[in-house]
Amino acid sequence: MHELAHLLPLPGPVWGSYPMRPVDDLAPPWRRQRLRSALATCRQAAHGALAHAEAWQRLDRPARVAALHALRATLRRDGLHGAPLAQALGLACACATELLGQTPRASQRLAAAALLDNRMAEMATGEGKTLAIALAAAVAALAGVPVHVVTANEYLAARDAAQMAPLFGALGLRAAALSLCDAGADADADADADAARRAVYRHDIVYATAKELAFDFLRDRQAMAGTRELERIAATVGGQGPVSPLMRGLCMALLDEADSILLDEAEVPLILSRSVPHAARRAFLWQALALARQLAAGPDFLLHEADRAATLTAAGELRLALLAKPLGGPWQRPRYRREAVLMALAGLHAYHRNTHYVVRDGAIELLDEVTGRVAPGRVWSRGLHTVVALKEGLSPAPETETVAQTTFQRFFQRYWRLCGISGTLRDARRELGSVYGARVLTIPLHLPGRRLDLPPRRFGTAQAMFDAMVGRIGALSAAGRPVLVGTDSVADSERLSQLLHARGITHRVLNALHDADEAAIISEAGCGGRVTVATRMAGRGTDIALDAAAHAAGGLHVLSCQHNASRRLDRQLAGRAARHGDPGSAEVWSFDGYSGPAAAPLLCARCADGDPPALRVPGWIALAPRRWAQWREESRRAVLRHILLEQDLFWERRLAFAGAPA
Repeated sequence: MHELAHLLPLPGPVWGSYPMRPVDDLAPPWRRQRLRSALATCRQAAHGALAHAEAWQRLDRPARVAALHALRATLRRDGLHGAPLAQALGLACACATELLGQTPRASQRLAAAALLDNRMAEMATGEGKTLAIALAAAVAALAGVPVHVVTANEYLAARDAAQMAPLFGALGLRAAALSLCDAGADADADADADAARRAVYRHDIVYATAKELAFDFLRDRQAMAGTRELERIAATVGGQGPVSPLMRGLCMALLDEADSILLDEAEVPLILSRSVPHAARRAFLWQALALARQLAAGPDFLLHEADRAATLTAAGELRLALLAKPLGGPWQRPRYRREAVLMALAGLHAYHRNTHYVVRDGAIELLDEVTGRVAPGRVWSRGLHTVVALKEGLSPAPETETVAQTTFQRFFQRYWRLCGISGTLRDARRELGSVYGARVLTIPLHLPGRRLDLPPRRFGTAQAMFDAMVGRIGALSAAGRPVLVGTDSVADSERLSQLLHARGITHRVLNALHDADEAAIISEAGCGGRVTVATRMAGRGTDIALDAAAHAAGGLHVLSCQHNASRRLDRQLAGRAARHGDPGSAEVWSFDGYSGPAAAPLLCARCADGDPPALRVPGWIALAPRRWAQWREESRRAVLRHILLEQDLFWERRLAFAGAPA
């Protein structure tokens, strides 16, 4: 297939009914050799688009229809480069101006051209990534390529698809959000739900989350198991035989917040499972939890919070053997009982309510560590989910068995064209290049940044930090400035909320327990004097618009007390302030007692109010332990992602050798 890689991937006789990269094709995407730089080439396309946009606006309706029809044929024949690319981008820009009231800036046109050149574009927060993505998606869809726009969550998928619908409609394109399909489908009628999803995938542009796309791909692989390409084509033509797949292949993925999807969320395998009755297994886990409750931290076991794991001491091994002796059966096998009890100890002591999960409607719902949102459908494996449910006094969900699995890394490697955009890509450019063959292009700011980064502050205890935060928030709010406070967990956000209530400070809380009100909370977060306490839900993809009073008072102030494992997450939260050239400020507060994955390996000099002047140090020194810890954690996670990818490739090749669908 390498000789076809310069063509546009389309379902049909050349690429097959389900285009995707072969199992052992790990080469970077095909790229033409150029004498000029990528930035110069993309700038040429962006500049040419401006002239074509002006020409399009002078045409009457019949002339526009004829020009659009001719352009689509040219794009299908010549591909996404040169004069046809500039013309198509210009048409999309003109429609955005007329129908959305948004005239694409030079930086947005440049970002769209970079995406269409199969690159990753680093575009600062607040620079208009949503419109740049829509322009690139529209041009690719005009060429006939099925486009998947991948967003950070379902809220953003539905929002962006609805906002950009007039633009796509003016170009004769159909777009839909997969989340809208899910909301309207009957969960008890699998056939109807699949039919609704299949109808969404027939649109030219589909907005969806990475998880939904990956799981639908796994379902398609299961459905296509044992059938050949010619058999699938014959079944489709004849209207009988195997049911057609949900998707139209993996042609082009356009990722919003690409580093979050390709890196942060790529550390956990995606497992397609089904429920199975297993009463004996549930009873065994209940016994494991009962035994774990009888062991004491220190004498019997050691807890490793950062790894969410426990290890038994020598005394703990002996005590466990004595406790398990009356139970008989599998409990007499040392390795078996050790693994079960260690898992129960982790569920009992290392996984915390409102930090790693929430309890809602009588069920355990996991929280995504990167976004702070509830992860619907996600469960812990190997009985951990059942143990945590039993710990909370809930009825456990049925046990599951694995049907198919993959990773985000391997899934996105299968797309013929892969591009994305984010404000924090350069920090990860080496891994993006080695794993995905992606090249990062930095998009210049359209206006100088006005964010003021204040010195970091460290406190001796969490309580001291929270008490000082209340005073800081009250003073900023009284001055008319909106304040966004970033907390580590649901529990921390609720704790700060209680302190603010006690001081009479009006505020709103945005966390996984209040996700239904997200749109309303974000719409008010930029009003003068408004205080918003949030988890990581207020990070990526959140655009807080300022009103006149907030702008006059100095803009949004971001106060972060998060202990992020990656510097990219710090930058994302700070990027909520001073967007679109507005004023704003940001600062980071922390305390020495934190022992999470980004904790300082040594104590840092404190910089809080009331400390002796001798303890005051420059901000870069105060942040040095945090940056060092983040670097170590990022390196550790990169190794874990590499191991996970190698394991996935190993099993995928074995399945392909055995005759399973690739």
